[in-house]
Amino acid sequence: MSAVPTKPLLTEEEYLKIERAAFEKSDFYQGEMYAMAGASRHHNSINANLVGALNSPLGETTCRMFANDMRVKNEVTGLYNYPDAVIYCGEPRFLDRHDDVLLNPRVVIEVLSKSTESYDRGFKFESYRRLPSCREYILISHTKPLVERFVKQTDGSWILTIAEGLDEHVTIES
Repeated sequence: MSAVPTKPLLTEEEYLKIERAAFEKSDFYQGEMYAMAGASRHHNSINANLVGALNSPLGETTCRMFANDMRVKNEVTGLYNYPDAVIYCGEPRFLDRHDDVLLNPRVVIEVLSKSTESYDRGFKFESYRRLPSCREYILISHTKPLVERFVKQTDGSWILTIAEGLDEHVTIES
């Protein structure tokens, strides 16, 4: 009987060392790195419009935003990933002196794509629901004017509101 060789699992420190030197971005979970697919032109356009639309209103609050290159670590699940945009309020909490792993996102926004939609709706949302600082999770369709906003309630449940069509708008209450 021959044993199937297994790839050794990485520690978080090994992942961060590799990731900080890499040109490509990778998520990390339970010792394994998962390469991220490149974003399409439409995805990038939606994300750029999102950043532009949010920057001005945030300027009047204690909240700030990072777009698509800020790594987020969920200290409950151990997942490291790169949301399309995150909003934090007050002081940001970072993993270490590198200030490149945010620990306290209040709002997480993902622009959906064919290759990531099930991950964004499934495991990633499950992980964010367990993150104490996360109060809103927003999904933006890449194929039609549709925004799904999930808001955490005081009892821990999440309520969905949908904005569909070009005349609709979404208010981020957190």
